Amino acid sequence: MTLDSLYETLTFVHLSTIGPAFLIASYMMVTKKGSGQHKYLGRIYMVLMLFTALVTLFMSAQVGPKLFDHFGPIHLLSVLVLYSVPSAYFAIKCGNIKKHKRAMIALYVGGMLVAGGFTLVPGRFLGDLVFG
Repeated sequence: MTLDSLYETLTFVHLSTIGPAFLIASYMMVTKKGSGQHKYLGRIYMVLMLFTALVTLFMSAQVGPKLFDHFGPIHLLSVLVLYSVPSAYFAIKCGNIKKHKRAMIALYVGGMLVAGGFTLVPGRFLGDLVFG
């Protein structure tokens, strides 16, 4: 397997987890909090986000500056996810709804909207796929 085919495979794995995570998170942002459905979907969402963040750490930055010829600024969002998910989980387990809410909003904005925006930059796989 070449590096290009590995990157492409990881990209599709990433997209297969981030797509459902985005749909779940968007739905959860506008529905009632604290219900059984919210808790169930929240667990699925957290697993999807952790998995997708781990996958992205194996994907080399394609544009911009690189650290160790691999990590780019977008990898900071992976770190945000790896911090926010456990933080939100433990916050809700301890009854700290305010901290849980802040962590989930940060995860949605940073891990979904900002990172999603960066993927559409020309020179990145998805940006090139969408804009040609």
